[in-house]
Amino acid sequence: MVGVTGVVRDRGGNVLLLRHRFWPEHRQWGLPTGGAKRGETFEQTVVREVREETGLEVSVGELVHLGSGFRLRVEVAYVAAYDGGGTIRLNPMEILEARWCAPGDLPDGLLAAHRRLIEASGERPGDVASGGRPGDVASGGRPGDGGSGGRRGRGGEGGVEVGGVVEAAQDPPDLGQHQV
Repeated sequence: MVGVTGVVRDRGGNVLLLRHRFWPEHRQWGLPTGGAKRGETFEQTVVREVREETGLEVSVGELVHLGSGFRLRVEVAYVAAYDGGGTIRLNPMEILEARWCAPGDLPDGLLAAHRRLIEASGERPGDVASGGRPGDVASGGRPGDGGSGGRRGRGGEGGVEVGGVVEAAQDPPDLGQHQV
């Protein structure tokens, strides 16, 4: 299995962190992450996982980590830039909350390996496919600052955003509606 992680940054260099529903309570914060699917490049995995978990569109930059993980697992991480595309819609089956954090103001409970990835990626996400400056946000701001952000809906739309923090509904949708 290949685990792929994205260090997603906005124009100001803030990092997108997610509070994952199924991670241990004392360390639920982490980066967007997931498994690569057959026939998918690692870059495509980053884009898909960020979209599935948050509804946001990103451009993938440079590789920041390639290593072995648990048993027969490979860990891959890329930097990515939030391009201003998409609307934050959390997947309440996986994600409880999303937050843009300054690299110097990371929350307690952040997975240690993800903290190291943020540090390894430096203050910039690297050259991105869009040709823009690393971390550029096409709309001119980060979610919640009046640019592309603002208030989001609840329920089917996945949560509400206030001041750069998005919280999902606490109860996931009925499992009968989703394939697991």
